[in-house]
Amino acid sequence: MTEKQSIFGRITQLARANVNALIDQAEDPQKMLDQLVRDYTNSIADAEKAIAQTIGNLRLAEQDYNEDVRAAREWGQKALAASSAADQARAQGDGVRADRFDNLAKIALGKQITAEQEVRDAEPIIASQRETVDKLKAGLSQMKDKLGQLKQRRDTLVARQKSAQAQRQVQQAIGSINVLDPTSELARFEEKVRREEAVAMGHAEIAASSLDNQFAELESTGEQLEIEARLMALKQGSAPRQLEGTPVTPVTPEIEA
Repeated sequence: MTEKQSIFGRITQLARANVNALIDQAEDPQKMLDQLVRDYTNSIADAEKAIAQTIGNLRLAEQDYNEDVRAAREWGQKALAASSAADQARAQGDGVRADRFDNLAKIALGKQITAEQEVRDAEPIIASQRETVDKLKAGLSQMKDKLGQLKQRRDTLVARQKSAQAQRQVQQAIGSINVLDPTSELARFEEKVRREEAVAMGHAEIAASSLDNQFAELESTGEQLEIEARLMALKQGSAPRQLEGTPVTPVTPEIEA
């Protein structure tokens, strides 16, 4: 297999390749796409060179074909001219000259036949080359279209991958926040404050209870002191202390006779 045939085979294979299937089968789609882009780019460059060479060979064959057609036509014209000259010489009674022109006409006809044969031989070859060039151009056009698709898919895939990575980082951050939930920390701190407030309230109640007891004891002590003072006054012959104010005289009801 020649290098040109190998390139043509690669063109056909890559042009028929299913990009989506290749991506689905790839372990790392981005690397697969990058490699495909490189392969397609290199293959397109090789294909363009091969197609340019094939087109060049076709144009040379077409030039040779046109030259053979022109030569066949010119040799036919020369054969006709020589035959006419031979007829004129024979009409003038110059047989030697007439034979010489007839021989020239035969040579020209031989050249014409050769040129016509070359034209007939070249026609299928040129037709095949034209068909090959058309197929190669179509395959090259498909490869360029697929290259554009590959680049677009690669860019889309890279963007999706970056988005997925960003989303994963966000989810991880959210997960870490959930593990160390600040609201739970606030709740624990609030509970601690409430407990401290409750303890303070307990101390306040204890302090208030102690103060009430103290005042109660103070009142009891004052009453006892008053009793002791009055008892001492009685023993010393002093009249007991009376409450200040005007006594109320009771009203005696009159009894009817």
